[in-house]
Amino acid sequence: MNYSPIALFVYKRPEHTRRTLESLIQCPEFVDSPLYVFCDGAKKEEDKEKVMQAREVVYSLVGTKAEIIESTTNRGLANSIISGVTSLCDKYQRVIVVEDDLVVAPQFLGFLNVALEKYKNESSLMHVTGYMYPIADFKDGTDALFLPFISSWGWGTWKRAWNYFDPQATGWELLKKDKNMRHRFNLDSNYNFFEMLKMQMSGDIDSWAIRWYWSIFQNNGYTVFPPISYVKNIGFDSTATHGNWTSRKYLNQLDYPHNITNIDFPNNIKTSSEEYKIIQKFLLKLNPRWLSFTKKILSPVIKKQ
Repeated sequence: MNYSPIALFVYKRPEHTRRTLESLIQCPEFVDSPLYVFCDGAKKEEDKEKVMQAREVVYSLVGTKAEIIESTTNRGLANSIISGVTSLCDKYQRVIVVEDDLVVAPQFLGFLNVALEKYKNESSLMHVTGYMYPIADFKDGTDALFLPFISSWGWGTWKRAWNYFDPQATGWELLKKDKNMRHRFNLDSNYNFFEMLKMQMSGDIDSWAIRWYWSIFQNNGYTVFPPISYVKNIGFDSTATHGNWTSRKYLNQLDYPHNITNIDFPNNIKTSSEEYKIIQKFLLKLNPRWLSFTKKILSPVIKKQ
């Protein structure tokens, strides 16, 4: 198998970057995977030292392996990801995306690579993720799941799907008028992703992910999820761009033993109504925290860096 390229996006958290890279290195596929590290530039003078420290970590760990792209200006995470994903999809037809606040399990790259290869011609599948919510009902599962929304914590896609990415979110206003469409966009009214999209379009936030979800929704696309998470977010601390977040206990993953080494990838692309209802129930419990949760799970950058 020709392994998918990895796009790692780094800013100003050197220790997080170290942990992210060290976890990727533990994946057996890493040694044969093309690696591109996109280092954003400092937004403020006081950020420059941390930005340089993060880059030093990159050079010390993967300087001989990676192609390291260092920006002299602050592009912001959304612009960096959109540009980086586009360039690698153009070159390789697919990409795996990791940010500098994620720790991945050794099975992470294997799961994404198998899914990206197996479903490369399945037009209804547009996104693959290594993250799964900490839901006990799934911890003994062995089949990948197909769900009609995304996660931005450790993910991949194909050029054929990314071609549909619409940064302008054309037609999003239809959600204001069409209650049935808004109901579906909000996962049968169990989660208010519409509010996130409104914030994006009014300029209150800067999220590539909510626009990507809208693009997938517009094209009736699906995401491949694992039954247990291969990703843990370590960014819920004082170094986070938007500060601490009290709902981490709902999302801190890798809580279940990773005794599932072989995930089955069904040929029949169909969302299980039972599994979908379980996830909707989980998300509904988060509704009192919907805004902060949505910001973290779907938009790593709420303000421009």
